[in-house]
Amino acid sequence: MINTTPSSPSLFSSLDDLLNWQHPLHKLSHKINWSVFEEAFISLYCPDNGRPAKPIRLMCGLLILKHLRNLSDESVVEQWSENAYFQYFCGMHEFVPSFPCNSSELVHFRKRIGEKGIELILSESIRVNDDKSDDQHHDTAFIDSTVQEKNITYPTDAKLHKKIVGKVLKIVKELNLPTRQSYTFVLKRIYRDQRFRNHPKNRKKAIKADKRLRTIAGRLVREVKRNLGDNSRYDELLSIFEKILLQRRSSSHKIYSIHEPDVQCISKGKEHKKYEFGNKVSIIRSATGVILGASSFRNEYDGHTIEKSLEQVHRLTGKSIRRLAGDRGYRGRKEINGTQILIPDIPKAKDTYYQRKKKHKLFCKRAGIEPSIGHLKSDYRLGRNFYKGVSGDAINLMLAAAAYNFKRAMKVLWLLLKKISETLAIRNVSLKYTF
Repeated sequence: MINTTPSSPSLFSSLDDLLNWQHPLHKLSHKINWSVFEEAFISLYCPDNGRPAKPIRLMCGLLILKHLRNLSDESVVEQWSENAYFQYFCGMHEFVPSFPCNSSELVHFRKRIGEKGIELILSESIRVNDDKSDDQHHDTAFIDSTVQEKNITYPTDAKLHKKIVGKVLKIVKELNLPTRQSYTFVLKRIYRDQRFRNHPKNRKKAIKADKRLRTIAGRLVREVKRNLGDNSRYDELLSIFEKILLQRRSSSHKIYSIHEPDVQCISKGKEHKKYEFGNKVSIIRSATGVILGASSFRNEYDGHTIEKSLEQVHRLTGKSIRRLAGDRGYRGRKEINGTQILIPDIPKAKDTYYQRKKKHKLFCKRAGIEPSIGHLKSDYRLGRNFYKGVSGDAINLMLAAAAYNFKRAMKVLWLLLKKISETLAIRNVSLKYTF
């Protein structure tokens, strides 16, 4: 059953009277159109049955604050009970010292609204930054791709086989299944032999232990599969185990994680990090610094991601980009649905000096998307994705982009207020000397 945020102010001292009206979070809370979220998500709740749910504005506000301040689900709930500005941002009129909800309710809310709901939050973050006097939002934009790393360890065959053995023995213990051998002491010796494999004297011993561990893992998986029979709730997990045991060095479509089987191994040519394990994302940033689009992919060629990214921008803003500049990784397309695709190239012989300088200036400005991606990773939780599955990849990306846009709006509001206060101070001084 749906629950709404109380709209009537308190008879006693309210948060609005106690807080600083010039605070960026206070100003941003009034600029966001919260009714858009309530109208879009109200159909996801039963109107007259069940326990009353948490207000939609509260849950949306917590999601925004989580990525805006780079917090976990547990931390944002805890800090909400301590921070009056957090509570005012989420629609509270009085200070509430207790937790607003359980941290797991944020997980359920993200699943409830899905990717379309998160896309609506990203759309609102773009609207908050949209200045009618600025015509450059959709005139020229820049595109770049990066890797959103998943929360998994660096995968090796030995690690995966060790996890398979542990999970299979756990299933055996939970269901009390018969086993011919638990390999307790054998595994202990194998794990000891696998250590210090980089030492020349231990190399052969470690390789032999790896082969022995693969054999034991295969035996245990086959035995558990026989004992469980057909139509078991572990069929999907056992099929993942079998794929991992069959894959080799030259195999394609490898599985790098048991709990995240959709993770891709992506090489972006970085000197300090040859391979990254996660998914590829495409970011479109306007010339004014607003992120207009954030699309999630698996491991496509950069040039094949442009069309879907432009469709998302049109879906979010209702406008089309006239010129889109990218690096040389986007070569192959010159125009997509009326959008001109520009990549750096050797100057043409017929170009004038002015045209060459203009192109050079454009691609110098394109490099500004690189620090934006760096901020998304370091400040807004794009560097490590803790959300599960393919949908979790898209949700984390769009929430990070929305937080980036909201932060930009907060800075713009603060600078505007500072400029107004300085102007008023100058006027007061001039009036003082006039009289």
